[in-house]
Amino acid sequence: MRQESFEEQQEDLDPHRREEQDSAAMETAGRLRQKGVLLTGRESGAQLDDLLTAVDRFDAAVIARGGDLFVNTPTSRPPENPDFVIPQRISGEDPEGYAARINDAAQRLERADF
Repeated sequence: MRQESFEEQQEDLDPHRREEQDSAAMETAGRLRQKGVLLTGRESGAQLDDLLTAVDRFDAAVIARGGDLFVNTPTSRPPENPDFVIPQRISGEDPEGYAARINDAAQRLERADF
């Protein structure tokens, strides 16, 4: 007899679980795209969550340094302060690597003396 995985057990308890997870992933992807994050559409829900956490940390670091998120976007020409623009995703970069680069940029801002 095969033992069910945790995810299978949860789906048995909540038949709408997959729909709810897909909906949450779509919402997270939309928020990331609004912030200028390029997505491939192949990111998992967990990867999207990690990216959003990194972006939120970066945004908080910008705000803490007195930066304005509206004039320091990837589409700002020119941005008020290039250090306050979220790093762009490199072609072929996996979500984990991209989230790590965003976190590194946030950490630099958190430690910076402006």
